Amino acid sequence: MKQFGGPALFLDRNDINTDEIIPAKYLTENSKEELKPYCFEDLKVPGFDPRQNLAGKKAVVSRANFGCGSSREHAPWTLEQNGIYIVVAESFARIFRQNMYNCGMIAAEAAPEDIDAIFRTFAQEPTVLAVDIDAGLLEFRAREKSKTIALTLSEFEKELIRAGGWVEYAAKRY
Repeated sequence: MKQFGGPALFLDRNDINTDEIIPAKYLTENSKEELKPYCFEDLKVPGFDPRQNLAGKKAVVSRANFGCGSSREHAPWTLEQNGIYIVVAESFARIFRQNMYNCGMIAAEAAPEDIDAIFRTFAQEPTVLAVDIDAGLLEFRAREKSKTIALTLSEFEKELIRAGGWVEYAAKRY
């Protein structure tokens, strides 16, 4: 199973679309690995530079409607290739959310007031996200501050995560 959590990247914006996660011009690459350097290349968030801000991050925290736009597996794949296996946001585009679970990754939805509190408390701090799938908890920690919120997953989502994604799940079950 993938190792979830670690240093968090805060992207304070709604409607981050799949073209901003991985620009369409790279969809012809021959392998998932080739997508890695282009993650968030076209993302417009004040103060964000993917060459500087993405390195070492293991989780993304964002606002509403993350992953909207064109439906493509490449968006979760590019996150995965950069070691990011969890995105926490107010909401997700339906197909992007399912593609995350199909890749054995987590699209964790949190209430707007929790997201607001997380941004207020942690966005300007080096923050680590701890993920406990079994207990259903996400814990944000920075220096002496911490905040725990619920991680709500269906049993099927947990099975996909533990298997490593849909292909691995299906290979074991069918």
